[in-house]
Amino acid sequence: MISMKTMRLTVKDLLKKKGKEKIVSLTAYDFSMALLLDDSVDLLLVGDSVGMVCLGYDSTLPVTMREMLHHTKAVARGVSHALLAADMPFGSCHTSEKAVRNAFRFLKEGGADAVKIEGGGKKTIQTVKDLKEAGISVIGHLGLTPQRVGELGGYKVQGKTPQDAARIMDQACRLEEAGVFAIVLECVPAELGRKITGALKIPTIGIGAGPHCDGQILVLYDLLGLQDRIRPRFLRTYASLGAEVQKAVRMFREDVQEGTYPSSRESF
Repeated sequence: MISMKTMRLTVKDLLKKKGKEKIVSLTAYDFSMALLLDDSVDLLLVGDSVGMVCLGYDSTLPVTMREMLHHTKAVARGVSHALLAADMPFGSCHTSEKAVRNAFRFLKEGGADAVKIEGGGKKTIQTVKDLKEAGISVIGHLGLTPQRVGELGGYKVQGKTPQDAARIMDQACRLEEAGVFAIVLECVPAELGRKITGALKIPTIGIGAGPHCDGQILVLYDLLGLQDRIRPRFLRTYASLGAEVQKAVRMFREDVQEGTYPSSRESF
């Protein structure tokens, strides 16, 4: 008999948490980190943020399907508990036909359980419907959508005016109707996050969207203090591993240069 502890969480499990238990989510980009995170989170997202924190790009726009699949496969090998989702990178879902084909690759080749798609316009709504019809679980993403950061005028809070707030609320309702099982809300006022969360039957997962969302997500490298190029207001760092890594490497350098590493005990 399979132990309950070893069973992967499913979309239904996350839906049941709505209003009862907060959903804990983080990004992951490799096997080793996935192993460390798996038991403590409900949802792992292979975000296209990999482009900025691992690949050295200035934005998420250059990230390719090949790169996303590479990292999704690695993370999947380390996951036995969390539900695993992968970001559809820029240009991978601008038509429904292409979106379905690429999403199938994330599930069949990458080992993901679901995909995440940004935006809430008419084309995106239709794409979500087509993905759902094809049997693919989808997470929506509204507010600050990094793939459209140029359109939005930079990394700014969205939904601050009544008109923008109403638009995001309408998009959230339409995404739910189209079939997404959760929506990431990024960089919107806390009050808007509360209203959207209350209006939907599906969970909301916030990142800079206030405390009222059904769950929270952060970029792993931000949480661990492994990068400091971008430090948004909503970020809380739980460690300073970047400084610790630098300290450890400096110590290694000194030991090598002074001839104290390796010692006789560390030699064959």
